[in-house]
Amino acid sequence: MAIEPGNIRVAVCGAAGMMGKEVVKAVMDAEGLSLVAAIDHKNSGVDSGTQAGTVSNGIRLETSLADALSRTKPDVVVDFTLPSGLMANLRTAIGLGVSPVVGTTGLSASDLTELESLSDENKRLGIFIAPNFAIGAVLMMQFAEKAAAYMPDVEIIELHHDRKLDSPSGTALLTAQRIGTARASAGVVPLAVQAGLIEKSPGARGARDSNTGDVPVHSVRLPGFVAHQEVIFGAPGQILTIRHDSLDRKSFMPGVILAVRKVVALTGVVIGLEALL
Repeated sequence: MAIEPGNIRVAVCGAAGMMGKEVVKAVMDAEGLSLVAAIDHKNSGVDSGTQAGTVSNGIRLETSLADALSRTKPDVVVDFTLPSGLMANLRTAIGLGVSPVVGTTGLSASDLTELESLSDENKRLGIFIAPNFAIGAVLMMQFAEKAAAYMPDVEIIELHHDRKLDSPSGTALLTAQRIGTARASAGVVPLAVQAGLIEKSPGARGARDSNTGDVPVHSVRLPGFVAHQEVIFGAPGQILTIRHDSLDRKSFMPGVILAVRKVVALTGVVIGLEALL
């Protein structure tokens, strides 16, 4: 997609949410980006800049994604909404030729297959998806992947705010999958699963299956957290812990802005911030 440098038009979907408000401010402050639309089912008609806690920008919140994208013709739409409505949002954006930058987690393997098909149908439109936009979280995953070849026994604890709906988190799932792949490539095998783990109790938030690369994942959802993850490796006589903490949603904004700048030149579905670094 040929877009002149310094002229990327951006819409934000979920602009009244905690992440959406930070994205609105980040786009407003970023050189070469123009905020042209702000969409949310809440606070329709409110100035999106004022809603985000910064100066008025004249872009008012509206409820219809299709109407907003058709009228303002952005190059990119950033989506931080809810998993339940995400695919409908993406079908709308891609169908209108708008490249999505997706921070909402919860996409399934079949969803990703559909997105590849939608990209093919729309001139291989770039679609970027990241479970975590913090640079430190990307490094955490890379370090964990490297360690797994030498210390195959590992568990993940991810901790998020109480309003996060999916469990395990997208970051934890991706970390676990990469650990599983790294262990398989190195030919190392973890200890056998113990019987009767508490995660087998009804309603527990643990996970260990093919989706997690057979790495146990424990999810915590409590007020006060933002986004945190520990990857704990154990071996005889030693423990290795790799931890990342996002203490403020501002930690995600450099990654979001990088993705907005890059997605217009991508083709097909690209997953993970490390692909852009």
